[in-house]
Amino acid sequence: MFENRSFKKFENKVWLSSPTMHGDELKYITEAYETNWMSTVGANINETEKMTAEKIGCKYAVALSCGTAALHLCTKLAGEKLYGMPKPNQGTLQGHRVFCSDMTFDASVNPVAYEDGESIFIDTERDTWNMDPVALKKAFELYPDVRLVVVAHLYGTPGKIGEIRKICDAHGALIIEDAAESFGATYNSVQTGTFGDYSAISFNGNKIVTGSSGGMFLTDSKEDAEKVRKWSTQSREAALWYQHEEIGYNYRMSNVIAGVVRGQLPYLDEHIAQKKVIYERYKEGFKELPVQMNPYVAESAPNFWLSCLLIDEKAMCKQVRGEIESLFITEHGKSCPTEILNAISSINAEGRPIWKPMHMQPIYRTNPFVTAEGNGRARTNAYILGSCIDVGADIFQRGLCLPSDNKMTPEQQDRIIEVIRSCFE
Repeated sequence: MFENRSFKKFENKVWLSSPTMHGDELKYITEAYETNWMSTVGANINETEKMTAEKIGCKYAVALSCGTAALHLCTKLAGEKLYGMPKPNQGTLQGHRVFCSDMTFDASVNPVAYEDGESIFIDTERDTWNMDPVALKKAFELYPDVRLVVVAHLYGTPGKIGEIRKICDAHGALIIEDAAESFGATYNSVQTGTFGDYSAISFNGNKIVTGSSGGMFLTDSKEDAEKVRKWSTQSREAALWYQHEEIGYNYRMSNVIAGVVRGQLPYLDEHIAQKKVIYERYKEGFKELPVQMNPYVAESAPNFWLSCLLIDEKAMCKQVRGEIESLFITEHGKSCPTEILNAISSINAEGRPIWKPMHMQPIYRTNPFVTAEGNGRARTNAYILGSCIDVGADIFQRGLCLPSDNKMTPEQQDRIIEVIRSCFE
């Protein structure tokens, strides 16, 4: 057992995924400072939008304060297109349901609530840990009036977005593509962030390219891009005074933050290559263990933002999770995410649990939830590890995110691998 082993702690913490700076970032921040363009206009914003659109392969990119802001405005746009202008003090999705990825960060789905809609969560499939196309088909059978689908690409791995696109087209549904974690990843050699009717990426502090914060709305529609720019600057009309005819938001990216992103963007491919080496090193180091790495399909090229681990069902020791705390019982030859996370934390390295599925979250626990077999809400707690109908709950129970910082040395990663191996002894 791990408790019987002694491993030297890292002097400096090995992070899950921390920013990697190169120097150009400071140059552009300084440029903003020296030219006094410190607000939400300036050359850094213009260049960052241009560079991002060119990398993604879309016509327009609008720089916003965070990925969540981008997703919110995606949702607002979709609601207006589908259901028209809302009444005063109502969201654009008032009274309407939306199919959403279940195993994701809540920023993917919260904008549906912002716009007064109701999320219906679609279970996860095992090939990519993303939205299950089979469950999505079932959802349209159960809820044929739904016309909007929110799809997230988890941990930098594209979902089966080609299949999902076909299903949505067959039902006249729009797609909001949450590519916050998958910037630079491709599906059939096409960049994620181009498959949605409205798409978003994030430059949060731990993302593969960062501005410390920030996000981007992506589109091929000039009209949509202009509308998002207007909404993101408090919906000010073209008057000499402050004239407002609709609700707006303070969502525009700062020219200072844009300077960081501008300096980061040329290094995206380098960061992806570094992350892939980390993933492959883990995969090799765990060869003889009863575990698997987070999977991806042949059609996709992930950005490998986070390397994750899934413990085989027969190698799971007993583990119980409450709302805040978890307990486990050590067993010879077995382990669990809680034990492994405790073990790597003891040597000053950071890991995390897999995203807890949205249908298991207290705030969304009464929302509908659809599996490949149909309405799964009544059966969500009655699953068998590895073969359950509730795939997202199973992956959450058996999975964890490993330290994936691209500044981690091979020696540091080897020690983390050794610690994890010891948990199964």
